[in-house]
Amino acid sequence: MAKNKNKIKQPFNWKKELQLAPGYLIVSLWVLFTFVLIGWIVLASFSTTREIFDGNLFKFATGFHPENYLKAWKTHKVSNYFTNSLLYTLVSCTLVIIISAPAAYVLSRFRFKLNGLLQNMFATALGIPSIMIIMPLFALVTAMQLTNSRVLLIFLYVSINVPFTIFFLTTFFRNLSVSFEEAAAIDGCSPMKTFWKIMLPLAQPGIITVTIFNFITIWNEYFISLIFANSPQTRPVAVGLYSMIQSMRYTGDWGGMFAAVVIVFLPTFILYIFLSEKIIAGVTGGAIKG
Repeated sequence: MAKNKNKIKQPFNWKKELQLAPGYLIVSLWVLFTFVLIGWIVLASFSTTREIFDGNLFKFATGFHPENYLKAWKTHKVSNYFTNSLLYTLVSCTLVIIISAPAAYVLSRFRFKLNGLLQNMFATALGIPSIMIIMPLFALVTAMQLTNSRVLLIFLYVSINVPFTIFFLTTFFRNLSVSFEEAAAIDGCSPMKTFWKIMLPLAQPGIITVTIFNFITIWNEYFISLIFANSPQTRPVAVGLYSMIQSMRYTGDWGGMFAAVVIVFLPTFILYIFLSEKIIAGVTGGAIKG
């Protein structure tokens, strides 16, 4: 009975809803536009080049063509690009968390002379465009003969994403209650053990959220990989997809190209579908005091 009393249905407020109507309209139009755009790409990936240019995607006069995905995967070397991007993304995201999580915890919990300076340096690094450091880095890497190296690209991705991750997790750790650490100290836990056993699991929503952001950033990154890893063996999906678009001038396999677009798009789409609640929890959790 108590539960039924608490679930009192609020009366519909027409005045309030009408005030929000413009926002609802804009969101609805944006969702419709995105749905139509993605739907068109998916239909094109199962069509022939002639059907795409004739605008007969909905008729499927020649039937479905799932072989477009097989051609994109093998003939256009999407499998190679996909594997490279998966390697870069998974290794980079893991290393970023291993480096950033302990650093963010120390900056949020311990007071020392360089604490404020380090936090300001990481915050300042967020405002430096990557394009400003590309040319000096390229000159240095060329002199050391390290271009077209997977290890180099992973190192660059980790270095570029560490400032944002530390900045994000510092705020998240700062908003966690200190009562957990006090209880651990009473039980005889060292600060390091407290971090790994207690605080790191508590920061899981923030870690998942920032990892998803880093995953999407690294997966879709184009400019750095174009400069430092432009060989066919080391290209990620962004550069590989661009090279495919250029080759369409000669092969004309537009169905295979759209199939490649869907393959490249799938990982981030799946992340949003299955981890959207984790993203919201991580973003809002960092703004709530523990």
